[in-house]
Amino acid sequence: MLNPGIVMLYVADPIGSSRFYQQLLGRQPVEQSETFALFVWESGLKLGLWRQDQVAPVVTAPQGSGELGIPLDSRHEVDNLYQDWTNLGLEILQTPEAMDFGYTLVAADPDGNRIRAYHLEA
Repeated sequence: MLNPGIVMLYVADPIGSSRFYQQLLGRQPVEQSETFALFVWESGLKLGLWRQDQVAPVVTAPQGSGELGIPLDSRHEVDNLYQDWTNLGLEILQTPEAMDFGYTLVAADPDGNRIRAYHLEA
Protein backbone atom coordinates (compact mmCIF):
# COMPACT_ATOMS: atom_id res chain seq x y z
CA MET A 1 0.00 0.00 0.00
CA LEU A 2 1.31 3.44 -0.90
CA ASN A 3 1.38 6.10 1.80
CA PRO A 4 1.74 9.65 0.40
CA GLY A 5 3.92 11.80 2.62
CA ILE A 6 4.04 15.29 1.11
CA VAL A 7 1.68 17.94 -0.18
CA MET A 8 3.46 20.10 -2.76
CA LEU A 9 2.31 23.58 -3.75
CA TYR A 10 3.95 25.36 -6.67
CA VAL A 11 4.63 29.00 -5.80
CA ALA A 12 6.29 32.07 -7.31
CA ASP A 13 8.37 32.93 -4.21
CA PRO A 14 9.12 30.12 -1.72
CA ILE A 15 10.59 32.50 0.86
CA GLY A 16 7.58 34.84 0.75
CA SER A 17 5.18 31.90 0.76
CA SER A 18 7.11 30.39 3.66
CA ARG A 19 6.58 33.58 5.69
CA PHE A 20 2.86 33.41 4.88
CA TYR A 21 2.58 29.76 5.98
CA GLN A 22 4.70 30.36 9.11
CA GLN A 23 2.17 32.95 10.22
CA LEU A 24 -0.82 30.86 9.15
CA LEU A 25 0.31 27.52 10.59
CA GLY A 26 2.35 28.73 13.56
CA ARG A 27 5.41 26.68 12.70
CA GLN A 28 8.85 27.22 11.18
CA PRO A 29 10.08 25.51 8.01
CA VAL A 30 12.73 22.82 8.47
CA GLU A 31 14.27 23.78 5.12
CA GLN A 32 14.15 27.01 3.14
CA SER A 33 15.91 28.36 0.05
CA GLU A 34 15.16 30.53 -2.98
CA THR A 35 13.61 27.52 -4.74
CA PHE A 36 12.04 25.42 -1.97
CA ALA A 37 10.65 25.47 1.57
CA LEU A 38 9.55 22.50 3.66
CA PHE A 39 7.32 22.22 6.73
CA VAL A 40 7.11 18.96 8.68
CA TRP A 41 4.58 17.84 11.30
CA GLU A 42 5.04 15.27 14.05
CA SER A 43 2.62 12.98 12.19
CA GLY A 44 5.09 12.86 9.29
CA LEU A 45 3.02 15.01 6.96
CA LYS A 46 5.11 17.43 4.92
CA LEU A 47 4.17 20.63 3.09
CA GLY A 48 6.55 21.63 0.31
CA LEU A 49 6.59 25.02 -1.39
CA TRP A 50 8.44 24.62 -4.70
CA ARG A 51 9.25 27.53 -6.98
CA GLN A 52 7.04 26.90 -9.99
CA ASP A 53 9.62 27.84 -12.63
CA GLN A 54 12.09 25.28 -11.20
CA VAL A 55 9.79 22.22 -11.25
CA ALA A 56 10.64 19.45 -13.71
CA PRO A 57 8.83 18.49 -15.78
CA VAL A 58 7.42 21.92 -16.48
CA VAL A 59 4.18 22.69 -14.65
CA THR A 60 1.34 23.32 -17.08
CA ALA A 61 -1.44 23.93 -14.55
CA PRO A 62 -2.19 27.57 -13.75
CA GLN A 63 -0.98 29.05 -10.49
CA GLY A 64 -3.44 28.53 -7.67
CA SER A 65 -4.44 25.01 -8.76
CA GLY A 66 -3.71 23.40 -5.39
CA GLU A 67 -5.70 23.07 -2.17
CA LEU A 68 -4.54 22.40 1.38
CA GLY A 69 -7.21 20.88 3.64
CA ILE A 70 -7.25 21.51 7.39
CA PRO A 71 -9.69 19.34 9.36
CA LEU A 72 -11.22 20.89 12.48
CA ASP A 73 -13.21 19.39 15.34
CA SER A 74 -16.29 21.65 15.24
CA ARG A 75 -18.21 24.32 13.40
CA HIS A 76 -17.16 26.68 16.19
CA GLU A 77 -13.49 26.16 15.28
CA VAL A 78 -14.28 26.94 11.62
CA ASP A 79 -16.00 30.17 12.68
CA ASN A 80 -13.10 31.12 14.97
CA LEU A 81 -10.59 30.46 12.20
CA TYR A 82 -12.62 32.66 9.87
CA GLN A 83 -12.21 35.53 12.34
CA ASP A 84 -8.47 34.83 12.72
CA TRP A 85 -7.91 34.68 8.97
CA THR A 86 -9.95 37.83 8.40
CA ASN A 87 -7.87 39.62 11.06
CA LEU A 88 -4.68 38.44 9.30
CA GLY A 89 -5.96 39.92 6.04
CA LEU A 90 -6.23 36.66 4.12
CA GLU A 91 -8.26 36.68 0.93
CA ILE A 92 -11.43 34.78 1.84
CA LEU A 93 -12.84 32.86 -1.12
CA GLN A 94 -15.71 31.23 0.80
CA THR A 95 -17.08 32.40 4.12
CA PRO A 96 -18.13 29.62 6.53
CA GLU A 97 -20.82 27.60 4.82
CA ALA A 98 -22.61 24.26 5.23
CA MET A 99 -21.99 21.98 2.25
CA ASP A 100 -22.91 18.36 1.60
CA PHE A 101 -19.75 17.05 3.36
CA GLY A 102 -19.75 19.46 6.30
CA TYR A 103 -19.02 23.03 7.36
CA THR A 104 -16.21 24.77 5.48
CA LEU A 105 -14.22 27.95 4.92
CA VAL A 106 -11.79 28.70 2.08
CA ALA A 107 -9.01 31.30 1.87
CA ALA A 108 -6.22 31.83 -0.67
CA ASP A 109 -2.45 31.96 -0.25
CA PRO A 110 -0.35 34.58 -2.12
CA ASP A 111 -0.27 32.32 -5.22
CA GLY A 112 -4.01 31.65 -5.23
CA ASN A 113 -3.75 28.12 -3.81
CA ARG A 114 -6.77 27.33 -1.69
CA ILE A 115 -6.64 26.68 2.04
CA ARG A 116 -9.80 24.88 3.10
CA ALA A 117 -10.68 24.51 6.78
CA TYR A 118 -13.54 22.12 7.39
CA HIS A 119 -15.53 20.16 9.93
CA LEU A 120 -16.88 16.90 8.49
CA GLU A 121 -20.50 16.17 9.29
CA ALA A 122 -22.44 12.98 8.60
